[in-house]
Order: sequence, then structure tokens, then C-alpha cells
Amino acid sequence: GSVINTLLMIFLLQQHQQTLLNQLREVTGTTDVQLLQQALQVSNGDLGEAVAFLTEKNAKVPQQDETTYYQTSQVASDRYISVGSQADTNVIDLTGDDKDDLQRAIALSLEESNRAFRETGITDEEQAISRVLEASIAENKASLKRTHTEVWSDSPNPHDRKRIDNCPVGLKNVGNTCWFSAVIQSLFNLLEFQRLVLNYSPPARVHDLPRNQKEHRNLPFMQELRNLFSLMVGSKRKYVDPSRAVEILKDAFKSSESQQQDVSEFTHKLLDWLEDAFQMKAEEDREGEKPKNPMVELFYGRFLAVGVHEGKKFENTEMFGQYPLQVNGFKDLHECLEAAMIEGEIESLHSAENSARSGQEHWFTELPPVLTFELSRFEFNQALGRPEKIHNKLEFPSMLYMDRYMDRNREITRIKREEIRRLKEHLTLLQQRLERYLSYGSGPKRFPLADVLQYAMEFASSKPVCTSPVEDIDTSAPPGLCHSSGLASGPATAPSAAQQQRVPIHKPFTQSRLPPDLPMHPAPRHITEEELRVLEGCLHRWRSEVENDTRDLQGSITRIHRTIELMYSDKSMMQVPYRLHAVLVHEGQANAGHYWAYIYDPHQRCWMKYNDISVTKSSWEELVRDSFGGYRNASAYCLMYINDKKPFLTEEEFDKETGQILSGMDKLPPDLKQYVKEDNEQFDKEIEEWDIMQARKAQQEKLALATAQDPEYMEQPSPTNDSKHLQEDTERAISRAAAEQEERSPEALLNAAIKMEYGRLLRFAQEDTPVENDYRLQHIIVYFIQNQAPKKILERTLLTQFADRNLAFDERCKSIMNVARAKLDLIKPEEVNMDEYEIWHQDYRNFRETTILMVTGLELFQKTNYVEALMYLIYAYQYNKELLLKGLYRGHDEELLGHYRRECLLKLNEQAAAMFESGEEPEVTTGLGIMNELVVPCIPLLLVHDAVRDLLAVEDMRNRWCSYLGQEMESNLQEKLTDFLPKLLDCSTEIKSFHDPPKLPTYSTLELCERFSRIMAALGRVPTEGR
Repeated sequence: GSVINTLLMIFLLQQHQQTLLNQLREVTGTTDVQLLQQALQVSNGDLGEAVAFLTEKNAKVPQQDETTYYQTSQVASDRYISVGSQADTNVIDLTGDDKDDLQRAIALSLEESNRAFRETGITDEEQAISRVLEASIAENKASLKRTHTEVWSDSPNPHDRKRIDNCPVGLKNVGNTCWFSAVIQSLFNLLEFQRLVLNYSPPARVHDLPRNQKEHRNLPFMQELRNLFSLMVGSKRKYVDPSRAVEILKDAFKSSESQQQDVSEFTHKLLDWLEDAFQMKAEEDREGEKPKNPMVELFYGRFLAVGVHEGKKFENTEMFGQYPLQVNGFKDLHECLEAAMIEGEIESLHSAENSARSGQEHWFTELPPVLTFELSRFEFNQALGRPEKIHNKLEFPSMLYMDRYMDRNREITRIKREEIRRLKEHLTLLQQRLERYLSYGSGPKRFPLADVLQYAMEFASSKPVCTSPVEDIDTSAPPGLCHSSGLASGPATAPSAAQQQRVPIHKPFTQSRLPPDLPMHPAPRHITEEELRVLEGCLHRWRSEVENDTRDLQGSITRIHRTIELMYSDKSMMQVPYRLHAVLVHEGQANAGHYWAYIYDPHQRCWMKYNDISVTKSSWEELVRDSFGGYRNASAYCLMYINDKKPFLTEEEFDKETGQILSGMDKLPPDLKQYVKEDNEQFDKEIEEWDIMQARKAQQEKLALATAQDPEYMEQPSPTNDSKHLQEDTERAISRAAAEQEERSPEALLNAAIKMEYGRLLRFAQEDTPVENDYRLQHIIVYFIQNQAPKKILERTLLTQFADRNLAFDERCKSIMNVARAKLDLIKPEEVNMDEYEIWHQDYRNFRETTILMVTGLELFQKTNYVEALMYLIYAYQYNKELLLKGLYRGHDEELLGHYRRECLLKLNEQAAAMFESGEEPEVTTGLGIMNELVVPCIPLLLVHDAVRDLLAVEDMRNRWCSYLGQEMESNLQEKLTDFLPKLLDCSTEIKSFHDPPKLPTYSTLELCERFSRIMAALGRVPTEGR
């Protein structure tokens, strides 16, 4: 037993060192294993110091040729978690028969590991990997202290946060924790993993004091993960807060640095902690047999490393978890896997010769139910001294057959690989031959040979059409003149010798003319019918031959491609199917970005997008666009496949007594049921308190309306400019009615005046006017008519106008006002629905408020005061959109408002970017403040409706800031940029808490109409493309 434990300890130590080698190589781009090991020795396992050592060394020493270095003890590729290695001076050969070497290795490993464990209670592996995570955790801890917390805060209305039916629950981003959300959601939706976590019970001895720091940390984390999973199962909330689980992660690793690490490091650590927690439980529950760890059984597999090192063959079994794959230089997942499974010169593996070459193959002997591939999309740019992201396109299938990589298929796979290699060689030759046909010629410009022959045939068969340019220009010239010499000679007789020797007269015009017999288009000068017939026959025959050869080559190439594609499609090589379960996506650059996940729901048979608090239905097409790479800055960095022959991984659990599927709260053990029940009760109470508060508010508003005078735009308590305008219209209608009406009774005059006023307003409503003259602003009745308000609403509104107390300046108006008031009092509740009446008037108030917001925002925009203009334009657009939902004439031009909202954000983005570029501390802080407080909260408003122009504007803003990642800048600016970018790149369309609406200025109807007319006329002078 002690020997097994000792060997296990060796494995863990070597596994840790190999993991560090992998990470160091990926970050720095250095492939020399000796150099990497030297860096780790010098830095004492500190990854940051090792990177600095290598960077400094590379700057001083010219880059050496890439060499492949293998130690006999390190038989696996340095890409994988494998049996680790000593420095080259302490190589211990574990593959030979020397028992002393084995004993020496055991003693050395035990001495080192026991010393570390005695001092800290944590193994070397834990200490070393924790250093890698420190910077990422520190970044997340720092993000909780941000001053601009409004970006991540909750909506005050709990109904906005209420879960709809059984929609999956999202996770709140509590400060650059989108990486946490993406990984946790992928694992949570593995129902077998979910069951393991929910039903986990801590060891009985946990009630005693924890024995070491590891238990002190892992067990509380396990409990918080159980709590989080239980809320994700049974919560009434749309999304839940993972802060307590995240805090344990953050508190475990502390660093002063602030940078975002690859999320795969977090996944490694998460699974390690879970493995440790389950191991403690397994050891307690075992009864004389070796304990089984469900985390190991679920996520870990084994492969066989078969190879030759300097002519010496070796074979060794290794364990692996997440399987790293290089992306650069490959077009699909199978190419990545093929390259990862074969390393170095492997011909000697299959040859009888005693070659000194070194190489190895990897063959899977046991695949885990959950097979995870890490896609290495980050590499260190030695020239720039910083990591860069690889945006290359990499395709991957929704169903992956792993048969070709299995050890049991080793021989047949080798045969097929050799056949593929032979086919690819033949394919290369055929493509070279085809290229000679498709790019024919010896000069810089080349053309398809079939086209060249066709052009030659067309040239040969062309008839020359000779038109003299002189005849075109000088039609009076006598016929028979010879123009080819450029001279005008005498009659067409044979010239004498004296004439031939005569010095020609210089005539610039005629001498510059083209020869008269030059064809209008290229054509043979002299060709006989016989020559043409033979040439056409040859060219036609040659062209047919070339086309046939080209077709044959293309057909052969297509058949070879098809043969290669189908090489592994026979039934015997499709027995190990793995279905794509989750794709974790990163958008951004190497040192900043946003994470989300696509997860397949087998019950709904669709893909779901998990983006922090937002969980939405998606599609394979959207997944491909965002995950394959090559499109914007988004690409997959982790693929999670599950064994398709093990449905228990994603199947729901059944009740053993009833046989019914367990769902919701029924899935939870008693302690978690109580936990979720208490949280749901708290949320119900929050909703109840909100509803009571809103009902009280509504009641207060209703009482205020009931006791108040008529609406302010209908009547004012004192003769303000607004009421004077309305009063003048009313008095004008009364005067016209008195002049035209024979019967002078107040009631008759009132009816006539109302009819005339309605007629006047109806003409306004029906008139086709320019955009700057909006009669809806002049009178509520115009608004009502255009929006087809009920007749009873119109009548009561007009009566209210004539019942204005400000009309009582003479007896006639006073009597009409009294009649109007009496009529209003006589209207029965069943005749006019007062709730509907109030709704129509409230809609008009909203229309006026929207107009004021729009006018104020556009005026500020014209004055280039974009900071103040933004909130007016944002709220004008939102209120206007709500109005337009009720009808086309309820609001203003949505495109115009959308344009200026978008332009204002772009202008602010430009201003903030310019401030950031200045590098001056006050300017940088102000610029980032503009982005955090104004621009970033508004981005979801542009994303939510998928409008093309809005999406392009967001893309422009993001690209502007992402472009800084490739530039040299001060470290403090780099930190600020790294802190800010995840917010900007957040793709969530969830509308988070927002600024309060700006205070509205008070405008009379006349003033509002004038300002509206003025600003709309000014906008009308902007060219269409400018708007």
C-alpha cells in the first residue's frame, strides 16, 4: 500500500511539473523542453518569473533551431498531463530494469513532497498551480471594488428578475466572472455531474476541525457549489448570484497583479477541488476495496504512449483530463487530433531498422464519459513581448467518432493513415498537374489553357475590318492616295526615281495618323481558307483534349478527397461516438475579453446560449458563426463532448417508487430543498413588497388626478401662455359660431362652436404637412383623430376645452362655459369610460414628454454637448418605441431617433477613446468614466433588436478599443484597459439598471411647437446619407 501511495505521489508531482511545462510553452512559444525546465528551476516553479526568464533569455540569445527533446522518463508528449521529468542532469530511467533507479526516484519524490506537505498542508502540485491562478483571481477580486457598479446591478423591479416557467437559470456576473458562468453552466447541464454535486454529503469527520488547509477550503466550496446548483434547479429567479462560491475561489489565491488568465486554468482547479472533495468521501465510504472517485471516472481517461527514443522502444500508460490541442496550422478538429497523436520521426516504430530517430504515438486505451478538448488559441509573440490570440478558423463536428484514435484499432488506423498519406501525395501531384492547366504561361500573368486556345481560335477566325482614320477625318481627300508614308503624293502612277529620292515634306497632322490598313480589332493580316481550316481544327481538337484532361484531373482530385473523407466511415470505425455537449466561447484578445457557452439541450433538441444572466435559444448556425473562428474576434477555446452511448450523462432521474421523472425541487435532497424554499420565500416577499409599493403609488396618482383640475395642456389655473393659446382658439370658435348661428342660446352656440372647432382640427389632422409642422403638438384632438380615438373621448375632451374657467371674460363666454360644465356633470359613467379616457390623455402626455426629450436631446446634439444629449435621446427613443407599439401615429420617426441615439454614442466613444489615447491621468479617468457610466450601459439597447446599423455601431466601438491591445502603453493604462474591456465586450442584451430619466424643461404649447419646428428644419438640411 505504501509503495502504491508513493508511486501516486510521484505521479502527482510529475503531473504538476508537466502541467507547468505545458502552460509555459503555450505562453512563451518556446518548444525547447530543456530550456523550459531550466526556466522552472530558476524561478522555483513561479510561472511569471519563468516567463520573464525566457523572454530575457530570448532577447539575449539568438533563437535556436527547434529540436525535439525526449527523456526516457518523460515518454509522453510535453503537451499532455503525463509522467513528469527531472532536469536533464538528474534523468532517472524508469523504463529499464534497474531497481536502484526506481528506488532513488521514489526516495527523491517522497522527500520533496513530504517537506512541502509538512510545512503547508498542501502538496507541491497545489502550490504551483495556485500561482498560475493568482492573477486571474486577483483581477476578479479587484473588479468587485469598481466604482461603476451600475453596469452589473439588478433591475429594481423584481418582476424583471422573475423566472419564466422552467427556463434555465442564468448566473449573475459579479465582476469579470463570465468565465465562471460559462464553465459552471456547461457542467451543471451534465445531469450526472449535477446529481453528483447535489447529492454529495461531506465526510462525517468534517464536523471536527479540518485536518489541513486543503480540506478547510474544498469542503466549504463544495457546499457553496451545492447551494448554487440547487438554486439553478429550483429558484424562482431568472438568474442567481454565485458570489459566495466565487469568493471562496478568490480568497484561496491572492495576488497584487491584475490580469485575466485562460479560463482553462480555472476549470483545471475546479475539477481538482471536486476530485479532492469526492476522494475524501470515497475513502470514508470504502469497505476494504479501492475507493472510486466519481470525478475521475467522469472526466479522466488513459492513453498509451508508444515510441522510440534514440533507438530504444518504450510503451507507457498515462492518465489525462482536459486534452490540449494546438489550433494554429489546422483546419478542423481531426487534423488537430491527428497531429497531437503523432510526434517526431515515427518511421522507426514500424521499421525493422535500428534507427536512432525519436518519436512517439498516443493511443487512447480508455476514454472518459466526458471528453474535454482545450483549444490553444493563445500564443506568446516574442517580438512584441506579449500573448496574442489566434483567430484562425477551426471546424469541429457535432458528432465525433474517436475509433481511429483507440489503441484497439492501432493497426487498422496505421494502415489507413499510410493509405491517406499515399493518397495525399498522389493528390499533391494531381493538383500540381491541374495547376499547370489552370494557370498556363511563363510570364507573370497566367490563364487557363482552355481559354488560351479558345482566344487563339477566336483570333484566327476574326476577319480584318480596315477603316482608314484619314478617311474618317478628311473625306475630301481624293481616292487612291497613299497615306501609309504620311505624304500626299501625286496621281496614282508609278513614281520616278527622282520622285523616290525627293525629301519628304514635314506634315505633322498626316504623319501622326495611324496606317490606313490597321484593323479595327486584332485579326490575322494574311490567312488562307486552307490554313484557317487546319488551324481551327487543331485548336478545337487541342481545346477539347485540354478540357477533357482538366475534367479528368478534377474528377480524380474529387474522388481522392472523397476517399479520404470516407476513410473512417465504415461501421467498424464508428463505434465510439461522442456528441458535442458544450462549446465555451471567448470574444476579445489574449489579455481581455468575454466568455459565454453554447450548450445542447437534448430534451428540447436545440442549442441554448448561456451568456451570464441571459439564457436564450440558439441554433447550430449561430454556434458555428461564433465558435469556429475567423469571424470577428470570437472563437471556441474549449469543446466538451460526451459519450453518446451513455445516455445517463444527460438523462433525468426517475423516482424509484412512482417511476415519474424527478424535476424541479423533487430533485433536491432535504437540506437543499429547505435552502431553495427560503430563498424563494425571500424573493416572493420582495415581489409582494414591490407590488404593494406600486399599488400605493398608483392609488396616489389616481387620487391626485381625481382632485386635480383638467390636464395642464387643456386648462391652466392662471392665464399662462399655454392656456392663452388654447383660450384664443376657443374664443375664436365661439365668435364664429355667434356670427353664423341664428339661435343665440348658450347651448346652441356651444354646439355650433364645438362643431366648428372640431372641423378646424379635423382639417389639421388630415393635412399633409412637412415634418417640422406637427399639428399633434398644437392640439390633443389632432392626436386623437389621427390615432382613431373613440368618439365619446373626443366629445368629452372638446367639452373640457369649452368648460375652461379662463373663458369667463364676458357674459356670452361665461354662459357657454357654464353650459359645457353642466354637460360634463351630466355625462354618466357608463357613457364614457373614465379609465379609457385617462389612458388616452396619459398617452398624449407621454407623447408631449417624448417630444420634449427628443427636441432637447437633438438641440444638445447640435451643440455637440453629447454627454447631456445622450440620456435625452436614449429615453426619447425608448418612450417613442413604447408609443409606436400602439399605433403608427402615436410617436415620432423611429429611424431618425435611432440614428441620433446611435450617432451620439459613437461621438461619445470617439471622445472617450481620444481621452484614453492622451495617456494623461485625468483625461483617461474621464474617458473611461464616460464609457462605463454612459456608453456601456446603453450597448444592450443597441443589441436587443438586432438592427443592422446598431450592431455595426457596437462593432465599431468595440473594435476601436480592442485595437489598443496591439499597442505599446504604460502598465497602468494596460490595467485600466484590461479592467474595462470585458464590460464593453459583454454580449448580453439584458437591460441592466439605468440612469434616471433627465429632468424635463417646461415648455408651453407654442414654445414646444416653435422649438420642434426649428430643430426639425435644421435636421432637414442634413444630407440623407448623413442621417
